[in-house]
Amino acid sequence: MRRGAPRNLKTVVLGVTGASGARFARCALQMLESDERVGKIHLVISGAGLKVLRSELDLTVSRTETLATALAARPVSKTELLLDSDIGASIASGSYHHDGMIILPCSTGCLAQIAHGFSQTLIERAADVCLKERRKLILAVRDTPLSRVHLQNMLLAQEAGAEIFPIMPSYYHQPRTIEDLVTQFCCRVLAHLGLDQAVQFRWEGEKPAPKTKITR
Repeated sequence: MRRGAPRNLKTVVLGVTGASGARFARCALQMLESDERVGKIHLVISGAGLKVLRSELDLTVSRTETLATALAARPVSKTELLLDSDIGASIASGSYHHDGMIILPCSTGCLAQIAHGFSQTLIERAADVCLKERRKLILAVRDTPLSRVHLQNMLLAQEAGAEIFPIMPSYYHQPRTIEDLVTQFCCRVLAHLGLDQAVQFRWEGEKPAPKTKITR
């Protein structure tokens, strides 16, 4: 088995499934690659996830080894791409140490598998490992409207230890572009892994209204 990053650097698992939201996956990977506190990234993309990446980011990838670079839209140095069919990968074992897993975006199908303990793919198995080892697992669910089944599965996963982090962009930072929305959301997600980003907008309360000078 491959060794992970030095213990003083974080090792993070990033799963990408077949829900809309490829921009969020790209932004998260770019932030993790740029973060000096991160030493290794295990990237796993499902078959449906790859189709979404091709559709939403117009990726044209003919070789697996270039996929991580294509997703990040820049050269990567920390990212190891793992096949979703590779159940023998390091992250499939609880004895392999890492600091948390993000599934971004997380389809409701993947949510259902995790909530009910089915581990047929590497993403699902790695998530199951996080739950049993009490490691951080963040599920950025992306679908709307949500059925009763979806809501029940969210509750089951949350009760098992996962953080349910739906892709619901905020607006209090007065975003001007889609990228502003995506960046702020990814900052919020990474903050839950202890990786606060300098570019994140943080609410510090409403500013007092300027006093009106009264003239007599």
